[in-house]
Amino acid sequence: MGQASSPVLILLAFGFFFATYNLLTMKMHNRSIGKWVYDDSDGEAFFDPVIEMPEEVKKPKNARMPFHVALTATDAPYSKWQCRIMYYWYKKNRDLSGSEMGGFTRILHSGKPDNLMDEMPTVVVDPLPAGLDRGYIVLNRPWAFVQWLEKTTIEEEYILMAEPDHILVNPLPNLARGGLPAAFPFFYIEPAKFENIVRKYYPEEKGPVTNIDPIGNSPVIIKKELLEKIAPTWMNVSLKMKNDRETDKAFGWVLEMYAYAVAAALNDVQHVLRKDFMLQPPWDLSTRKFFIIHYTYGCDYNLKGQLTYGKIGEWRFDKRSFLRGPPPKNLPLPPPGVPESVVRFEQYCNIFALYSPLLGFGKYTLQNNIGY
Repeated sequence: MGQASSPVLILLAFGFFFATYNLLTMKMHNRSIGKWVYDDSDGEAFFDPVIEMPEEVKKPKNARMPFHVALTATDAPYSKWQCRIMYYWYKKNRDLSGSEMGGFTRILHSGKPDNLMDEMPTVVVDPLPAGLDRGYIVLNRPWAFVQWLEKTTIEEEYILMAEPDHILVNPLPNLARGGLPAAFPFFYIEPAKFENIVRKYYPEEKGPVTNIDPIGNSPVIIKKELLEKIAPTWMNVSLKMKNDRETDKAFGWVLEMYAYAVAAALNDVQHVLRKDFMLQPPWDLSTRKFFIIHYTYGCDYNLKGQLTYGKIGEWRFDKRSFLRGPPPKNLPLPPPGVPESVVRFEQYCNIFALYSPLLGFGKYTLQNNIGY
């Protein structure tokens, strides 16, 4: 074959550039702001392109950046037993290699002390005025953070917003980078899908709704100064959303999560999205490479170890089965074939009960911890 002429090579190069440009443009369709996402499959961060990654985020972190662990809670038995398990595993992981966890606070928004005050560091704050939450208890969460930030001196520069149904399964480092907070992306938080509703709170002059991250307030690791800016907006947006019938119906039990995402965007705060921040059994099968178990979903299996989600299984664990008190001692381990994430969660509950036989958790036999 003869050599291609220079004009032909130039045309080919231009054509390749044009095709590449079009491909990138298609991928960026309906986006005006990129999202940094950490993909646990290969341990790398990839960019949802448009904006360039800030230089300070690119640099490897070389200084320890401790963060304060804060979770909001009520004085209900359902909240108490979850807080106790969460605090136990926080203490077990706090001082391990790789952890950057600092202090801990349970923000109790019942307005009065309870019987866990001596067991874990607790700050009591007021609930919303009677009737304002309209039966939606988590509406107290942003108001609780507003009060806590105003009345408490927090030594750490960063804060982890956690929840009672979180269990730390691996030492947690500070995942925030270059001033950008870190958050877990939830598949069911879809601002673009509800653009007509979101626009009631996020006006067009602020930009496209893709500026709003697909997150809730937890888990999030964020600079204290940023949370101090976001929290009052988060509280006000939450109340406005709850008082709007269309918004309340569309967002349901995740309304407060949407409110945080919108409030952050209103304050021009973007999050690095970390898929490895948290796993959610039974959908996530392994705890490897993850930091937190979130046991919000019920786990139902038959005795062959097959998931029967939507149907009560022969073996099951659902936190909602224990609204009036903690799970009983001697929780049976799942049958063979059940994913490691579910087995490990059950073991963590059993180990906690073994060493913390107070308030309903009794001592029991070591054979319940086989394989741990």
